[in-house]
Amino acid sequence: MKIRKVGVIGAGQMGTGIAQICAQAGFQVGLNDISKDRIEAGLATINGNLARRVKSGKLSEADREAALSRISKVASFDGFGDYDLLIESAVEDEQVKRKIYQSLCPHLKPDAIVGSNTSSISITRLASATDRPERFMGIHFMNPVPVMELVELIRGIATEEQTFAAVKEFVTTLHKTIAVSEDFPAFIVNRILLPMINEAIYTLYEGVGGVEAIDTAMKLGARHPMGPLELADFIGLDTCLSVMQVLYDGLADSKYRPCPLLVKYVEAGWLGRKSNRGFYDYRGEKPVPTR
Repeated sequence: MKIRKVGVIGAGQMGTGIAQICAQAGFQVGLNDISKDRIEAGLATINGNLARRVKSGKLSEADREAALSRISKVASFDGFGDYDLLIESAVEDEQVKRKIYQSLCPHLKPDAIVGSNTSSISITRLASATDRPERFMGIHFMNPVPVMELVELIRGIATEEQTFAAVKEFVTTLHKTIAVSEDFPAFIVNRILLPMINEAIYTLYEGVGGVEAIDTAMKLGARHPMGPLELADFIGLDTCLSVMQVLYDGLADSKYRPCPLLVKYVEAGWLGRKSNRGFYDYRGEKPVPTR
């Protein structure tokens, strides 16, 4: 099967990044979200990202216009009837994703592939909510999508080999490097990364160091480009908590217990950059630690 038309469900940070790189690679892209306003906002984000690439000399104006011309607004799932691959990039909530698949699948052609950009949830379990588990798999892009080189590919127990082969060829066309993961909670990257972030939050919670001390220690002591608390704010503290809960529930090991301070921040609505407050306060000219 040759993938030519790609639908992206979710016009947030991840979805817009996926739509952008697919359009730049020459695919016809349909972008969907729960409202027309969100789709418009997503297109504006893509336009801004491409304009910055033109300004920095990484992209020509002609290529920017061509990429934008390949992206269509798809207001409802019945507009995806002739698409080859649908990538769901909704919030990291299993029930939300399952409802999307149940509404989406009746509108798709029989051989269409459905992929999820989930960062932690069981692919086998998500596939069971569709009418095509053999044509379903995990396609986990890293954030920010246009910059990060890796894509994790995850097969569910029912995923057919030809589905995997078609998606692998598609991802290679995007000039991304593939890491194949087994279908275990949080896969490879987040299985390693999120417990490290959670441990940094415990280090803060227990008073071992302040926000700046912890981030500086890891940037200068371990050569990390971002400190773990700064990175948590970038990812979104609600997403960090969701992944840790998947790990804790799925592996039943106390080492994956989400830090109570992470829970408290999420309960307060301090979700990081997207809400202007997390481990740093972003409302001023310069980020200021909140602890």
